[in-house]
Amino acid sequence: MKTLIKNIELLKTPAYELANICIENDKIVAVGDIPEGFAPDMVIDGKGKLATSGMVNTHGHVSMTLLRSYADDLALMDWLNNHIWPIEAKMVAEDIYWGAMLGITEMLKGGTTCFADMYDFMEDVAKASCQLGIRANLCRGLIGLGPDEVTNKRIADNNVLADNWQGAENGLIRVTYGPHAPYTCPKEYLLKIKEEAIKRNCELQMHLCETQFEVNSCKEEHGMTPIEWVDSLGLLDLGMISAHSVHLSEHDLEIMAEKKVRVAHNPQSNLKLASGIAPVHKMLEKGITVGLGTDGASSNNNLDMLEETRAAAMLHKATTYDPLVVPAAKAWEMATCDGAKVLGFENTGKLEAGQMADIVLWDMHKPYWYPRHNKISQLVYAANANDADTVLVAGKVVLEGGKLTQFDEERIYFEAERCAKALIKK
Repeated sequence: MKTLIKNIELLKTPAYELANICIENDKIVAVGDIPEGFAPDMVIDGKGKLATSGMVNTHGHVSMTLLRSYADDLALMDWLNNHIWPIEAKMVAEDIYWGAMLGITEMLKGGTTCFADMYDFMEDVAKASCQLGIRANLCRGLIGLGPDEVTNKRIADNNVLADNWQGAENGLIRVTYGPHAPYTCPKEYLLKIKEEAIKRNCELQMHLCETQFEVNSCKEEHGMTPIEWVDSLGLLDLGMISAHSVHLSEHDLEIMAEKKVRVAHNPQSNLKLASGIAPVHKMLEKGITVGLGTDGASSNNNLDMLEETRAAAMLHKATTYDPLVVPAAKAWEMATCDGAKVLGFENTGKLEAGQMADIVLWDMHKPYWYPRHNKISQLVYAANANDADTVLVAGKVVLEGGKLTQFDEERIYFEAERCAKALIKK
């Protein structure tokens, strides 16, 4: 299958200069001029639109869309212990599936083509991802508190996910293991997870250094920071996606750089839960790869990656008093190619030949897109996620004219609302 996107604008070309993108099957084969002999099976007219690579949401709990605005304006541990974990315990596979369908719909309609997820009933999230055509890095959330039969079952669930879904849909699905956090995973449990992950050659996703409470608790119990502790157990040697990474010591940063820990930075979730502001400038100085994430829709409350990109660009200017620390271009890299590196998808995130064809066409016929002095600044500082008009993942059109091509949106909204209402009544 050969696809031509014609009459399109690109971020790095002058305003109103038109180019072409040539796609063969799931890969980009040319950007700019059409190669001689390229005969497309499908042509997409990109007139009035800007083409970019799709954004990558490096951390979240997608089925939390069912709990959007359910428990707000609370501290993290109160939010978790007294509100979120009790209602999550009532969720069944159907809830997870329709919550995922809703969240993935929201992401695709906002220009996100790849996401990470840590939750329960993850095979249902994998199913939803494949049905809607999004790229995903998935893990079972692993909490080591409770009876052995319960905690061991969680690891078994992650094993099944890895055995059944690793590399599914021609590499659309990637599986990791998801130890939740240092305060929910005792040493012996983490070592069990490590053993199973090594067997399946899987990396890890984990909440690390999200709050000062977490760091203090870890120091009191183990005499080390969370980063130091998981490193002492050898977890960082497997490949680690560290979600949040807000409260880091200089030694933590050195370890993370040495062990090539990749960070999922969640600026808006951290602000809303008053967790703090991650030292992104220090991470970047150390050469640590930093991507962006929304976290779950119960702690954000949307899955709008363009908002996160803008927040990352602005927030660190204010905390460092340096307007150059995260310019628009760097924020966009964090949202795209750097995020793809965080999730282990090295072959996506850039709009160039050889990359996977994960592409967003943004409708620029909006007042805030005029005049076009600097398109990357307008995208990061002025645009709206609803401007995403057409989305391709692995060369397949999954959003056209702002509407899903693979599933009935109205059914997704109906089923998600039905599940959420029933969940509250349980």
